This record gives sequence, structure tokens and C-alpha cells, in this order.
Amino acid sequence: MTVSAPARARTFLPVTRNQSAGIVAALFIVAFAAWIMSWNFTIGTFWLIGAALGVIVQRSRLCFAGAFRDLIMSGDGRIMRALLLGLAVSTVGFGLLMSRFVPNPAFGVLPPSAHIQPVGYATIVGGITFGIGMVLAGGCVSGTLWRMGEGYLNSWAAMGGIMVGLWAGLATWGWWFDNDIGQRSTTWFPTDLGMGWSIALTLAVLGALYLAVLWWESRSPGLPPMPAKPKPPAFTFRDQLRQRWENVFGGNGWSYTTGGIALGVLAISSYALSAPLGVTGGLSAWGDRTVDLFGGGTQLPLKGADLLGGCTPSGGEFAWWTIRSATAAGLVMGAFMASSLSGEFKLRWSRNWARYPQVIVGGLLMGYASVIAIGCTIGAFFSSVPSLALAGWIFGGGLFIGAFIGVQIVRRLP
Repeated sequence: MTVSAPARARTFLPVTRNQSAGIVAALFIVAFAAWIMSWNFTIGTFWLIGAALGVIVQRSRLCFAGAFRDLIMSGDGRIMRALLLGLAVSTVGFGLLMSRFVPNPAFGVLPPSAHIQPVGYATIVGGITFGIGMVLAGGCVSGTLWRMGEGYLNSWAAMGGIMVGLWAGLATWGWWFDNDIGQRSTTWFPTDLGMGWSIALTLAVLGALYLAVLWWESRSPGLPPMPAKPKPPAFTFRDQLRQRWENVFGGNGWSYTTGGIALGVLAISSYALSAPLGVTGGLSAWGDRTVDLFGGGTQLPLKGADLLGGCTPSGGEFAWWTIRSATAAGLVMGAFMASSLSGEFKLRWSRNWARYPQVIVGGLLMGYASVIAIGCTIGAFFSSVPSLALAGWIFGGGLFIGAFIGVQIVRRLP
């Protein structure tokens, strides 16, 4: 007896309006990258890296704000554990790259472009302030960018607050530099411990934190995840292609673990090309140049910023289009492409108008904090910890404290 294949639609991939927009976005991403590469290969590649970042965080719903907020509010540590895995992957990759850049760290030479920020009050204040802001805004800076691409109008409002906060941070940078940042030194673990021990220590701490999150989850048991519906077997070449399409752009998305590991690999690729991941430096430059166009003057270049390792804005003629701004713009476009191809793009807005002042204030806090801390959750945390810098851990601790405060505020809001 012959078992026939189940009935199948004759079309390979019925294209919806959303998917048509996603295909157009994909073609635009490639064409725009080719045009940029014709005059600057590195910036064009960072446009593609930004688009890949947008796809990763959109498909896996990977959000730094959600990682801290969910762990504190409900004991759900799945996103946090995924980020810790991503940090472990990028730590190994960064360590291998930095060992080539600086064969003997004992000489006190820092690896080029690594995010090794000075540690001071600005690091702590920046981390706490950013943590509060990202909970109020419902997402960190990178989370705000990918939700903008997905159609969340709340995120567009939050981005308005971020841009104002960035400009305010630039305007007060001189005070922070003269009274704190410029007076502090950097701490790069390999200088005293050597590269191998520094990598081992970082991985050990990440492993201990992973176990601590698992323990915390066990104290706050939630509903078990529903098992995924098994997929029908693929009988034909067309079915094979459709199934692989569903794996990437299907409605269920990717697991947090897949997203965290992919983010770690992308971070290594970014650093191998030129510099670790970062987005706020480009947004800062855009905000400064926009204010300058309206006669407000420019704050760039920032005093002493060229001597600091981190996500700092660039001044000069090409401030509009740098590796940082290309990453930020590519992130939005990549998230739009991914959400459209998966059918998840939709214009969404809150019916509670009180939420808009909340997200704007949250964005303002994040924008200001990312200037004085020399980066956001991507630049000052996810790119700094694998750079084996103490600043990344200090900023991460501030994020946790700030997120805890933010959760208490949100719980009391109407």
C-alpha cells in the first residue's frame, strides 16, 4: 500500500503584502550596501552588520531591558541566560583577536578599538540611569530601534526622548570629563592577569551568573512552555524549501538561546572587521548635526573622546554616516525586513496616553546615560565585558540596580 503525501498548496510561498514589503526591504539592503561599499567598504559592511543585528533581535525577541526586567519582575531568566551565553561566545572570540593585537599585555598597551572605558562615577551613574530608563521605555536603545522597525509607535516616541537625552549628554560632557571621566584610568584585566587567565576568569564569572539565574528561576517557577507543534514531514524539494523558510521567518521565531549565540558571533565579526558593536555613537552624531543645522551649534568633537575606548560619536565632515550610524540605521531596516517577511510587522500604538510621557522620559534617561557611560547595553556592556574591561561589569551592575528601581516605578504607575 502506497502512502500518498499530504495535500499541499501548489504555490511555494504565497506572498502577502507584508512579505512583499520585506522582499523590497531585502533588495534595498543589498543594493544600498553595494552603493556604500563603492566609496567606503567598512561602512557598507557595518550597514549589513546592523541589518543582521536587526534580524537576530527581531526573530529571537532578544531584548536587554527584557532580560533584566523579566528576571526581577517575574523570575524569568531565559533572556538573561541567552545573553550570558552570547557574552561567553564573544569573550572567546574577542580574546583570540586581542591576543593578536597585543601579544604581550604586560606592556600596558591596550588593543585597538576595544571597548575599554575608564571606570568612575560616570560609569555607575550611567548604568543606574540607563537601567531605570530602559524599563520605563520598554526597551533599551537597540531594543527601541528594532521595535521601531517592527511598527511600534511607542518606540518612535522613546527614540525622540533618546535623541534629546543624547544631545543633553553631549552638552554636559565637558563637565563630566573634567570632573570624573578624564581623571579616571581604565582597567584591562590582561594587563595584570594575562590574556589566558582573563578569559578564563570572565568565562567563570559568566558561568556562575548563568547558574545563579537558573537558581533564581527555580525559586520563581512559572508555567512550563507549551511544546511546539511538530512540523509535517517534508516530501518534496518544494516542501524542503518551505520548511527552511519557516525555520528562519516562521511565526514562532527563534529561541532566545539561538539569538544570544548569533549575537555573540556577530559581535566577533564586527570586531574582526573594525570595532565592536555599538549604536549610540552614531545616534549622538545625528542629534548633534541636526541641532547644528538649526543654528544650535555643534558639541563635536567631544573633549578627549579620541583617547577613550567605547561607543563615542564622531565629528567632522562624515559624522552623518559612520560605522555607528550605519549599524543603527541597518538595525531598523533589518528588523523591518524580518518582521515583514514573517508577517509580524504592524503599526501598533498604546491607547493609554500616559504611556507616551513614560517612554519619552525613559528614552531621555537612556540617551543621557549612554553618553556619560560611553555606550549603551550594546556598546558599554555587551561589547565591553568581552573586551575584558572592568567597566563592562560595573556598568552591568548599574543596569541591574537601575532596572530594579525601574520595575518598582512601573509597578506604581497607573
